[in-house]
Amino acid sequence: MQISEKNTDQKKSKLALFELGFRAFFLGAGILAIISISLWSAIYLFGLVLPIEGLSIFQWHAHEMIYGYALAVIAGFLLTAVKNWTGIHPISSPLLGFLFALWFAVRLCFIFAGSYLWVAACLDLLFSIILLVAVCRPIIIKKQWMQLAIVTKLLIILAFNGIFYAGVMGWLEQGVFWGIYGGLYLVLGLILTMGRRVVPFFIEQGVGYPVSLFNSKWSDIGSLVLFTLFFISVLLLRNQAVSAYLALALFAINAFRLLGWYTVGIWQKSLLWSIYLSFWFITFGFLLFAASYWFAVSPYLAIHAFAYGGIGLITIGMMSRVALGHTGRNVGKPPKAIGYGMALLVLGAVVRVVLPLLAVAHYTLWVGLSQLLWVMAFVVFVVIYTPILIKPRLE
Repeated sequence: MQISEKNTDQKKSKLALFELGFRAFFLGAGILAIISISLWSAIYLFGLVLPIEGLSIFQWHAHEMIYGYALAVIAGFLLTAVKNWTGIHPISSPLLGFLFALWFAVRLCFIFAGSYLWVAACLDLLFSIILLVAVCRPIIIKKQWMQLAIVTKLLIILAFNGIFYAGVMGWLEQGVFWGIYGGLYLVLGLILTMGRRVVPFFIEQGVGYPVSLFNSKWSDIGSLVLFTLFFISVLLLRNQAVSAYLALALFAINAFRLLGWYTVGIWQKSLLWSIYLSFWFITFGFLLFAASYWFAVSPYLAIHAFAYGGIGLITIGMMSRVALGHTGRNVGKPPKAIGYGMALLVLGAVVRVVLPLLAVAHYTLWVGLSQLLWVMAFVVFVVIYTPILIKPRLE
């Protein structure tokens, strides 16, 4: 009995950071969210200079939030989901550690080796290849072709990262623009695709009472078609009028879908209202995108509705949920403090997106305050979830 207890204690003290993909990449994403926005705040408000050659500081910020932060969350989610879908562990612990090290090294290259972006490009593309193979291999082995729609979006996201580097190197004139905006809208497309699958399910299972949410097949199809046309118009046609009308249609169809997903019980569960509100920020972003064509509204408000309120809020919500579920904890009873962290992020999105519409004269103040709220929200996440992510699963 003493030997058994000793072995159990050893197991509980074991570092589990590289057992499954969500652990390292969710923790890395949380830390990057703090460091990257803290640096961006120092640059934007106080004039800090990062020695990055061939790339503006705005482009660095956009790339790191899309291909650094968001892609880390996507990588952690898919490397974990594939195991659930197929029953096959997609990547061994040593290779997972190497994959994470590649992702981490790219972040360091941008900050400390700005004159060697070709090194970041090589490491980032190697990361992309390993990630894609790790995700695809179990799906192909088990012939789960229905998952290819998600994998295809991952492939295209990684391809647009390559296009970004081609632009940085001067090989492709529009490469940086395509890489940044293509990456942003592809991440949104992946969120909208996955959201149709999981958000109604999470709400129905999580509110604690019987409810059947309304879903329309035609709204799903319409949203997919409209978003594809929107993506083509924004990136390839660069037709502002067509893009504005498509954005307005996307606002209408997604608002209709979200009304069908609503039930009052979500407000009792932080892991439900955070995900639900994230989709409303994305939907509001389409409205702001259309408004930027017809009215004197900055297009960057739409971008930050998509990125800050949409991607930021849904990723912190999904990371919080997945981490609890896959470490043997109750997703229906998350740590209370994470709800406060998510509330800070909602407040930050309102400050960043809504207040400039009401008082544009204080734009710099709103940006700085939203940056502070973002950092505070992710500090809450990292403090709460670091022990959860590094320790073994609860028995």
